[in-house]
Amino acid sequence: MTLKERISTDYIKAFKEKNTATKNLLSVIKGDIQTVEKNTGSANLLDEDVIKILNKTAKSLKETIQMSNDVESKEQLVVVESYLPEAMPRIQIELMVKTLVATGVRDIGSIMKAFGNLPADKKMVSEVIREIVK
Repeated sequence: MTLKERISTDYIKAFKEKNTATKNLLSVIKGDIQTVEKNTGSANLLDEDVIKILNKTAKSLKETIQMSNDVESKEQLVVVESYLPEAMPRIQIELMVKTLVATGVRDIGSIMKAFGNLPADKKMVSEVIREIVK
């Protein structure tokens, strides 16, 4: 089952259970997926593309939580994160950055690019790079 299919299935489940908050959130995510599909001309997005949409939604929710400490946003973030792959732990990020630096890669952009498709918190990656590269 693709991530898009899982979101659709969970949307129907939330609708039947009258879980309005989850239903509304998944409806927005489904709309974002459809918009990207329409803009790219693709009928089915790959899981990587759906993950990008989910990451964007999670980032927006985290910003809302930082500004207002909104309880509903916290609940929505839990739902969004349930679809995302588990993020790399800091120790693994540090190890990868040290390995890249040891091979001669010292450009921050190049190191960030290596983390492009990995499930890593890009902000944490940036912090680790700054600490190690100096």
